[in-house]
Amino acid sequence: MAASRSEPDFDAPIPIEYVGQRLDRALAALLPDYSRSRLQRWLADGNLTVDGETPPAKTPVVGGEQVRLILPSEPDRADVQPERIALNIIYEDDAIIVLDKPAGLVMHPGAGNPDGTLQNALVAHDESMAALPRAGIVHRLDKDTSGILVVARTFAAHKKLVDDLAARTVKREYEAVAIGVMTAGGHVDANIDRHPVDRKRMAVREFGREAITHYRVIKRYRAHTHVRCSLETGRTHQIRVHLSHIRYPLLGDATYGRRLSLPRDSSDDFTDALRGFKRQALHARTLGLTHPVTGEQMSWQAPRPADFKALLAALAADAKLHDIT
Repeated sequence: MAASRSEPDFDAPIPIEYVGQRLDRALAALLPDYSRSRLQRWLADGNLTVDGETPPAKTPVVGGEQVRLILPSEPDRADVQPERIALNIIYEDDAIIVLDKPAGLVMHPGAGNPDGTLQNALVAHDESMAALPRAGIVHRLDKDTSGILVVARTFAAHKKLVDDLAARTVKREYEAVAIGVMTAGGHVDANIDRHPVDRKRMAVREFGREAITHYRVIKRYRAHTHVRCSLETGRTHQIRVHLSHIRYPLLGDATYGRRLSLPRDSSDDFTDALRGFKRQALHARTLGLTHPVTGEQMSWQAPRPADFKALLAALAADAKLHDIT
């Protein structure tokens, strides 16, 4: 449905140099802050008009057509209500917010999670972000993954960051605790798609989407490995699926892991520490990107949360007790 406001956010003619081009290509050149697919949708919905009409996106340009755009409050975002949920903001300016998400916080409303999400919190933090896709969320962390992520505050910043993610220029590093003792680091290059039977899970599949994960050993313990993972791609559950695929699933991962097996002669304290870790042992530690407005190279780190630090301390204490260095 077209927006009801009469004052347009953009109102200008199509320059003569675009004569003969497809309309959607000309619109993308006139409005570079928005993706062509978004412009096509706004054109179909009536928020974007050409001489007061909504012609097909493939219509050839004749030159001089008047383009008017009224930014919509799109249906998938209109019902997200602001909620005062504390945000641990690491960095903030007019274009982006970098924050440290705690484990347990869902990214956006969905089945089983109608509210209490990061998206609700962002709308409360800045009501103008309600107009953005997912309130500006650019990339996602699983509910039970902690750590750093970036959120856009404008359409232009959102498009630039999404483009940079696609171009693989955004640096994302994670720390994880895997079950099993790795002999060395390496990488996993295995396509990922929906599981053929359980649609809530992902799986390595031959004709899935390209997915590449690099991993490096930080510390080996008696039956676990502390690793650093970096992503070339950003598929759903990518690290969890890939490490499970090479038989080093994440500790605490109820979806892709396996039953907890304790090393021999484990102390009661160590047993309690492992059994008490109730989420996948995965933390988004480092984020590096090119600022979407200034072009500055920027990076941040999110410190390990208390539960992750306690887990590493328990692993170290067990290794020391058994003379593992």
